[in-house]
Amino acid sequence: MKILKTAAACLLMIAAPAFAETLRIGMVTPPPHQWTLSAQKLAERLADETDGRLTLSVFPSGQLGNEAQMLQQLQAGALDFAFLTVGELANRNADFGILVAPYLVPDAESAARLLEGDTAAALQDRLGGLGLKGLGLGMAGMRIVLVSRPVAEGETLAGRKIRTVPLAQELDFWTRAGTAPTPLPLPELFDAYTNGQIDGMQIDLEGTWNNRFHDHSAQVLDTRHMIFPMFAVASARKWQTYSEDDRALIAGLMAQTTADIRAAYPGIDADYRARLVEAGAPLKEVGPDVFGDAVETWYEEWRAKTPLLVDLEQERDALLNR
Repeated sequence: MKILKTAAACLLMIAAPAFAETLRIGMVTPPPHQWTLSAQKLAERLADETDGRLTLSVFPSGQLGNEAQMLQQLQAGALDFAFLTVGELANRNADFGILVAPYLVPDAESAARLLEGDTAAALQDRLGGLGLKGLGLGMAGMRIVLVSRPVAEGETLAGRKIRTVPLAQELDFWTRAGTAPTPLPLPELFDAYTNGQIDGMQIDLEGTWNNRFHDHSAQVLDTRHMIFPMFAVASARKWQTYSEDDRALIAGLMAQTTADIRAAYPGIDADYRARLVEAGAPLKEVGPDVFGDAVETWYEEWRAKTPLLVDLEQERDALLNR
């Protein structure tokens, strides 16, 4: 009997993955969001590719802290990976903020292609200065605007209190539009909007539908005025501890994951737009005039402050003229 128990124990040791390690990835998006779903798929792929030797725990909804806190954890090597919006990166290096230039591209298809280009790659290379390893760029849907009071023909959004992201370029844009930009974390947004603490928000179609914000809006302004980029990053400190083979595997899986996210969003935007129309949501297409002269004056300012923006515009022009 003792021999049988010993043999069984040996078999279990052989079957178990050697040096199993659980890695962690954080993000601020909720469980139903595409970024979270993609991270879960990434976790499945990693476990399959390594026969369970490496597993990935996904922490959505800011469970590991806000993006500033996650960035600090990444820099310290306390967190392995994250899907970061451009906000915290741009607040440390203004060049990252060029990706939220207003009316840079007309739709999610063009946004996805631009994020695959040379300028985006150059930005990814700069992540090393922030203690990060860039592993790919993703995106969410094109930005739209929800308002609790209708915008009349010829009227702008001036005078309204609009929820935004705490990112210098974005705050500057909304200030130029005559609004009071009000940064709020996503978990606080529903109560702030329904209680009248803000008059509107910048968001996307996916977030609008999943949070039922359209039920509380006088208009859903389909402006499609900004890209909402995402950087998939690793802790540079932790990255150096992985074997060369594991680095190659993870880099390949992350590249595939971010490519899948970019490819998904044109369809995601179309799907949620159709759902909103079918539900009778007050969807309205409006152009740049709703922001007054903010678009023109914003470019004048930020082309001077971040000359890389000019390169991005030239790349965009070449892309759209193909």
